[in-house]
Amino acid sequence: MLKFLQDENGATAIEYGLIAALIAVAIITGLNGVATSLNDNFNDIANALDNSAGGGSGAGGGAGGGTGFGGSSSGSSGSFGGGTP
Repeated sequence: MLKFLQDENGATAIEYGLIAALIAVAIITGLNGVATSLNDNFNDIANALDNSAGGGSGAGGGAGGGTGFGGSSSGSSGSFGGGTP
């Protein structure tokens, strides 16, 4: 019985398990913060690209002043051409 109480092999394994769990929690927490920051960066880039393309409404807008893909019948063509003058 005394030998069983002095055996520390199980305690060592539990300590290693706890250390591994703490490292895993630290990695997950760190990656969550990085993922949030990366998502914000990509959203900023997407917004900047949208604004630099003219920021029109719908699936096009832009420099032509038309309605997007098809253009308009008022003389100005859309961003992807095709309007009737």
